[in-house]
Amino acid sequence: MVSSSKFKPEGHNSVAPYLLVKQGQRMIDFLRAVFEAQELERVSGPQGTLRHAELRIDDSIVMLGERPEPKYHASTHVYMADVDLCYERALAHGAKSVVAPRDLQYGDRTAGFEDPEGNVWWIGTRRAG
Repeated sequence: MVSSSKFKPEGHNSVAPYLLVKQGQRMIDFLRAVFEAQELERVSGPQGTLRHAELRIDDSIVMLGERPEPKYHASTHVYMADVDLCYERALAHGAKSVVAPRDLQYGDRTAGFEDPEGNVWWIGTRRAG
């Protein structure tokens, strides 16, 4: 087990819920009104869609992104020291690939897989500060 937190952004826990929604701004407004969430990050996609957002609720982060017709409505995001190794271990233990490891523009290396029970996991390693 790696004790260093250099693989995740400052102020983030290793594990966070990731909501997949049709209307991102509506969900952000809901989280703000109900939980007094503070928006930390927003990444826009094509035609003004919300590709990714992060909100802080007290000491925790909730992530979300818009999907026109989400197959899943929630998943789990885990920051890991080595995305590629974790992804390979998941596949070796019966997981199905959702997205192979790749580097994204905001500085994370990410991947996704579906576990044998049908839960979706997104894993990431922060590569840029």
